[in-house]
Amino acid sequence: MANHKSALKRNRQSLVRRERNRMNRSKVKTAIKKVDAAITEGDSVEKAREALVAAVPVIERAAVKGAFHKKAASRKVSRLTRRVNTFARSKESAA
Repeated sequence: MANHKSALKRNRQSLVRRERNRMNRSKVKTAIKKVDAAITEGDSVEKAREALVAAVPVIERAAVKGAFHKKAASRKVSRLTRRVNTFARSKESAA
């Protein structure tokens, strides 16, 4: 355990940041799950696109706040977009 005043403060700050990062990562996971759910339900492309449009700012915000690296966030957005587009193409070809 820290004994110096500055080390005690550092410990408090790291606990607050850890909690904030966990919260932001959780929001990202939830947003991704909503996109996945919209795709697996398979009823409408619009729902999947709406979920994607809602998820992108959440992911980007988490990257800006430092919960994810900016390239990791970009990769997540790219993969989600690719999945939604593939889903949309499969629905169009089936119709």
